[in-house]
Amino acid sequence: MGVNLFQILNGLTFAALLFIVASGFTLIFGLLRIVNLAHGALYLFGGLVGYTVANATGSLVLGAAAAMAFVAALGIVLDQGLLRFVRGVELRQVLLTLGVAFVLNDIGLVVWGGDTYTVPVPEMLRGATRLGTIFYPKYRLFVLGLGIVIFILLWLLLNKTRLGALIRAGVDDPEIVEAMGINIRRVFLGTFMLGAALAGLGGTVGGAFLTLYPSADAEILVFSLAVVIIGGRGSLAGAAVGALLVGLLNSIGQVLFPELAYFVIFGPMALILAFRPLGLFGKTA
Repeated sequence: MGVNLFQILNGLTFAALLFIVASGFTLIFGLLRIVNLAHGALYLFGGLVGYTVANATGSLVLGAAAAMAFVAALGIVLDQGLLRFVRGVELRQVLLTLGVAFVLNDIGLVVWGGDTYTVPVPEMLRGATRLGTIFYPKYRLFVLGLGIVIFILLWLLLNKTRLGALIRAGVDDPEIVEAMGINIRRVFLGTFMLGAALAGLGGTVGGAFLTLYPSADAEILVFSLAVVIIGGRGSLAGAAVGALLVGLLNSIGQVLFPELAYFVIFGPMALILAFRPLGLFGKTA
């Protein structure tokens, strides 16, 4: 069975979703040097909150906004209430955030149960549109466009604004930034909240075509890790390229080598790391 335009578009739209989620992960892991293994749980929790609000109001926009706000608030609690005690100690961060992920999963099971949920899609994004010789779902094309818009906005934020300069300077030399009278902890907290909010947005957007179920957090976390590791931590362009590679390899691998779908992704990842240990766009800490 050959690869056709439909599978390529599936890979591109999945890559767009992965970028939305992994861009938040690379902000937290790559820029702030915080190993947040609860990122997948934030994705799932945000998706469930988005589903609840969207289902009650009939608005995907309100659902996405509620998910982003709620998960950003969870980010404050996680960063200020727990992670501030383990800054700079990556193993403790891994154990702590993994524990938080388990707690959030259990809370999700208590509140929403173990059912599978699908975020409702607006009427204008339902159905398919014709692209050449095929018909393709409008909503997945919307996700592709949203991923591109978020990439542009994040690139502008990090490279063309004073806040982006402060974030990059704070990562390189926080003491100098503090000496200039800038509260770098507040800047880092805002960055952490943004990364968490992107996970919530990804959960709502992805919940409309991937659905939301109890193990969805672990699956999206594995893909996000692969994206960041391939692209290089702290690199927005690397996250975009990594998402493209993982999305396309996942889509094509499921068609050509269904029994080796994961190997098609993680085999090339291991090969890349053998020659580029910091990833394609990685920089030294």
